[in-house]
Amino acid sequence: MNIPDPRIPVEELDRRIAGLQTALSAADVALALIVQNVDRYYFSGTLQDGVLAVPAQGQPLLLIRKSLDRARRESALNRIEALPSPKALGDQLERHGLTRCPRTLGLEMDVLPATLYEAYGRTFPGAERVDVSMAIRTIRAVKSEWELDRIREAARCADQVAALAAAHIRPGRTEIEIAGGIEAEARRLGHQGLVRMRMFGGELFYGHFMAGPSTTEPSFLASPTGGMGVSPAMAQGAGWRPVARGEPILLDYVFVHDGYIADHTRIFCIGPAPVDVIRAHAAMCEIESTLLAETRPGVTGGQLYDLAVARADALGYGRWFLGAEAPRITFVGHGVGLELDELPVLAKGQRTPLVPGMVIAVEPKAVIPGIGVVGVENTHQVTAHGIEPLTRLPSTIIEI
Repeated sequence: MNIPDPRIPVEELDRRIAGLQTALSAADVALALIVQNVDRYYFSGTLQDGVLAVPAQGQPLLLIRKSLDRARRESALNRIEALPSPKALGDQLERHGLTRCPRTLGLEMDVLPATLYEAYGRTFPGAERVDVSMAIRTIRAVKSEWELDRIREAARCADQVAALAAAHIRPGRTEIEIAGGIEAEARRLGHQGLVRMRMFGGELFYGHFMAGPSTTEPSFLASPTGGMGVSPAMAQGAGWRPVARGEPILLDYVFVHDGYIADHTRIFCIGPAPVDVIRAHAAMCEIESTLLAETRPGVTGGQLYDLAVARADALGYGRWFLGAEAPRITFVGHGVGLELDELPVLAKGQRTPLVPGMVIAVEPKAVIPGIGVVGVENTHQVTAHGIEPLTRLPSTIIEI
């Protein structure tokens, strides 16, 4: 099998670093330390443990604890050196030509553990520590053609997984049994298994497969769907309940290809779906069509959320839209990339305008107590002229 080179090209890394350095200079930040796994991978091309030091001007320096040899094989950066211990960070920066006394130090404060924040205060006692996480997330929100190629492949695989799912759905099988079969299909297609989220405490295993009343069980996750899970230690997703005929079956799965995500939801039913379920599902698909017709550069996530809520009310599904009980989620879509919860967010009050190159998952769903969840989710690219769908499997209820 001909497997394409998954390494991030040097031109891609140079573009990303340049964007970050522009943001650092604009904010008068002398040096940024990138330590979160996904951010470090995005800017260096390797997930190996260490610290990426990015000065406002000049070449970045990647210092690696483990594994240095692998980092040098995976990353196209010029300067990759050893970090013997966290306490050696200042010395290593100075040894390789970067200041150990920056006036301002940029940190990913949205995800940085407090212990590391305090440690950097001791390592750089004269530096003002400032938050550069929003600058990083904004840069990551706009995808390059190289990234879009990987998201398109993830979307193609997401469609394929949903098409294969019907063969595993049988009455009497438990949710967790069916989920395992579908996840095996995804794994065979190259799914990495782990779905990364930036939110503190956010975690997901492939996604949610649930049926009937199980789908309406609320959970801690920032999602319109919850599910029982296999125990309170998981508290989301597939559980032990057998799937029955005539109930809506939710397949809300994420496919990850070369680290990049496509998000995707389809509804199945064993035998004909009840008329009320069909009508509710059609309403959610209509809301999606309404949103996509208005999605274009310059429109804000808040405007799209307000439009979705208003349309759900007009169609008679406002009380069940995006949740059946308080607190409901207050977003109808989100950015995807290396993480599931990237910018932009199609959420209440969001004022950041969409720009070409953003990739969004739009997910209007109704949570109907005692019956189940209906709705759809597709991944789309924002273009100069509007929206391009990346997941393309028909959104109608799939009857088995």
